[in-house]
Amino acid sequence: MRRPMKHPHKKNHNQDFFEDFPDDIVVFILTKLSSTASSPSHFFNTLLTCKRLNRLGFHPMVLSKAGPKVLAIKPKNWSENSHHFLKRCVNVGNVDACYTLGMIRFYCLRNRRSGVSLIAKAAMKLHAPALYSLAVIQFNGSGGTKQDKDLRAGVALSARASLLGHIDALRELGHCLQDGYGVKQNVTEGRRLLVQANVREILLVYRFLELASPSRAGSCEGILSRLSNMAVPLIKENRYNVKVPEVHPVNWFLREWFESGLGILEDGLRLCAHIGCGRAETRPHEFRRCSVCGISGVISVCVQLVQIFVLFSSLKNYLKLCYYLLDASKISGNVNSKTCWLAS
Repeated sequence: MRRPMKHPHKKNHNQDFFEDFPDDIVVFILTKLSSTASSPSHFFNTLLTCKRLNRLGFHPMVLSKAGPKVLAIKPKNWSENSHHFLKRCVNVGNVDACYTLGMIRFYCLRNRRSGVSLIAKAAMKLHAPALYSLAVIQFNGSGGTKQDKDLRAGVALSARASLLGHIDALRELGHCLQDGYGVKQNVTEGRRLLVQANVREILLVYRFLELASPSRAGSCEGILSRLSNMAVPLIKENRYNVKVPEVHPVNWFLREWFESGLGILEDGLRLCAHIGCGRAETRPHEFRRCSVCGISGVISVCVQLVQIFVLFSSLKNYLKLCYYLLDASKISGNVNSKTCWLAS
């Protein structure tokens, strides 16, 4: 019987088609992943798939586009390898890496000169949080003496950050103008900027409602149109830039670094009372003393007012809960000393 002919061009079902992809396409895909990954593990677990992905995952293009969530290293995972990874990202021009490593070196590792240099490098590339952080350093004279404060530089940096949409910087600039702090006093202009900052925050809340529940957001359309008329042209013309603000990962790193005991504060030094800040004093009595409790410190007037608002909002919600429990106990007829104490 005749032997069947061999087909030399017959497809091999065990062929790895991934190897046929050019490196440029793989690098492009990894670049998209590094810029949108939700956590460091989301990105690094992909690189463990094969040697090729591991090699191309550290391509300069991939590292230069890595987003802040990929760079969000936990203090408990901090090591020489993670430090080296951030330095590699800095060397290829990653702006977020410059800001992240700069903040860590300045506040955690106490390398003030290198830290402020990296923050300034990010600020020169119009990184809004870096501009605001430099403003905070100038306002407080961080890393130096009280005589090293430069109020005019802090105002200028706040103004630049506010133009890039940084709400805290806009509010800081408004308070400086209103109080004549580092700039010629202009109460009217300062209050106008404070109103704009509040309007922006309301628009951000609306945006959050719109994403979470479109039906609830629809009932706010009339209010939104009136608020948009009050807002600056930046919001009206570029509404696609209005996003729900999140605390930058490096601020959580700073707070966890000191609260976990990895970083030890010297005697007389305090953390900023605002939970979303994480900055620590570089000298005693550097931060403003809170006007409510008189004990904790805050980096600026803006942060102090936000902290007071959060405090009174929490107190208001607590009182609502107390009155609810009291009403419920009255209905059930079980009024005792504990429920009466809640309403007192």
